[in-house]
Amino acid sequence: MLFLLLAFAPVVRAEPPSDEVFKLLPNKIGEFHQLGSMRPLLTLAKEGLLTPSAFRVANNQSEPAFIGGEVDYLSPRGEKLSVEILRLHGESDAYSLLTLVANKMRETEPADISLDTVGTASLISSRQVAFVRGAIFLRATITNPKSPSSETLLTLARLFADQFDKGEGQIPVLVKHLPAWQSVESRVLYAVNRDTLKNAFSNQPVLDAVSFEGGAEAVVADYDTQRMVIIEFNTASLATDNDQRITAKLQELKAQGQLVPTAYRRVGNYAVFVFDAPSAEAANQLIDQVKYQQVVQWLGENPFAYERATREFTETTLGVFVAVVKTSGLALAACLAVGGFFGTMLFRIRRAQQRAREAYSDSDAMLRLNLDELTPERDPARLLGRGH
Repeated sequence: MLFLLLAFAPVVRAEPPSDEVFKLLPNKIGEFHQLGSMRPLLTLAKEGLLTPSAFRVANNQSEPAFIGGEVDYLSPRGEKLSVEILRLHGESDAYSLLTLVANKMRETEPADISLDTVGTASLISSRQVAFVRGAIFLRATITNPKSPSSETLLTLARLFADQFDKGEGQIPVLVKHLPAWQSVESRVLYAVNRDTLKNAFSNQPVLDAVSFEGGAEAVVADYDTQRMVIIEFNTASLATDNDQRITAKLQELKAQGQLVPTAYRRVGNYAVFVFDAPSAEAANQLIDQVKYQQVVQWLGENPFAYERATREFTETTLGVFVAVVKTSGLALAACLAVGGFFGTMLFRIRRAQQRAREAYSDSDAMLRLNLDELTPERDPARLLGRGH
């Protein structure tokens, strides 16, 4: 153990887990019981997923990028499960780690990220379940290779997920700004620093011109042979500075005959690249589908608060009035339709009864004299002739 701690010292701090981590990993959860003591995150470190380049550069260098620990649990069926947990600075950081774990898994088996199965987003295989919820990342792995049970993993993962604060409960918005994002979100790579982004490409020197200062984030998605990168900068000033550096770098690389992306364009505060496209036209068509949605936040009191409230009140009042008119109209139409239906049925029933009943005649069983010869003779044989 001491050898492993020393071997991975440059990668992850081998500090005892903090009190907060102990609270995140209780001794008993559901019917699962904790085995042994908590230990540092050696498994993730061995996989190369805890290098400093995997996390956001914090403003306070003394503040750790995450806190976490690893411990074993025993299931009611006697299965041994290893649980690794990290609390990161933000929800984007946790989601980024999940995509890195997914990319690592794809080296040996298929691994797609699903939404709302466990937590906010999850990664499920026959022997492990990883998920994020809020700023928490958790991975549960069955260490008994003879008795793998994905159902046991899902049960334990859901027990933990129910305990954590869900935060916004959404994946990063930048993912949803990808073209046809529902078809690619299961295999995206999310980066919160430049090294993670560069490691996704074998040789793209243009990415050296990108700076992640100020909290920039990036998403990488594959569209057949094309690979799209969208980098979001938090301010227009940062987006302008990076766009100028990227443009200058592209001109330099083209002059030197080096590899450049098929297409690049600034879209709002986004820097959008397309690599390995079959043509520049196809790359630009893909970029055309990226839309930047601007969000304005007032640092102080919103000077347009009264106008906004007045507009919302007017729209709400108008909406209520229209709804009342529609409801009244539908009610009136329904009443007329029901009344007309029952009235028609009653009219027909009474007409049928009238036809079936024997009609009264004032000439039945009595004599009637047709002195004026104006009354029509309905049955001449029954009338008395002249002289009778």
